[in-house]
Amino acid sequence: MERIDKVLSNLGYGSRKELKGIVKKGLVKVNGEVIKDNGLQIDPEKDKIIINGEEVYYRKHIYLLMNKPEGVVSATCDKYDTTVVDLLEAEDAIFEPFPIGRLDKDTVGLLLLTNDGELNHRLISPKWHVDKVYYARIDKVVTESDIKQFKKGVVLDDGYKCMPGKLEIIGDYKEGSEVHITIQEGKFHQVKRMFESVGKKVIYLRRVKFGPLDIDENLEEGQYRELTDEEINLLKGN
Repeated sequence: MERIDKVLSNLGYGSRKELKGIVKKGLVKVNGEVIKDNGLQIDPEKDKIIINGEEVYYRKHIYLLMNKPEGVVSATCDKYDTTVVDLLEAEDAIFEPFPIGRLDKDTVGLLLLTNDGELNHRLISPKWHVDKVYYARIDKVVTESDIKQFKKGVVLDDGYKCMPGKLEIIGDYKEGSEVHITIQEGKFHQVKRMFESVGKKVIYLRRVKFGPLDIDENLEEGQYRELTDEEINLLKGN
């Protein structure tokens, strides 16, 4: 049970003070009855709420899929840079979603945002073995030796040995290679550091898949959409 003014405030219908006035004017109904107490305890998932003639659509969690652009940081706030949360419309930002994992500032592609902490933990924890697939352009030719090294688990510059990764050569790009790389971890600058460990440099990086979800090619960089119920169930393993 929750206070009705808290529920409505969290859904973006106004501040607690504003909602107190709205309730006093008789503009809020719960299960068909006009209420006068802005502190009324309700069950937002079961009770029918109408404010100023509009039925309230309650939801506790929000799930978003973004095509992250370059130059934007995967954070909820930052003193110097634009964050992925800054790109959200007010009606979505009101739910206070946060990015699941992170993409580097200059990395683009699929980024999920939610305020569902349980799902976030499930998706970023290596023990759940959730694949993240990246498309990358490398400054040198990628070889079968690199593929074998990634499969064994490369050692980063700080001595950390990565979990096995899957490296696939797509083709040539100028003097280098185009590849797909699949990992299940999310260490700081991990993909870039993995290639540095074999003497190569990533010159472009885009995440194209996270778990069961592919990047939505209909979204331009900087755009986002809500996940469908089917996509949410896939992420949750239902």
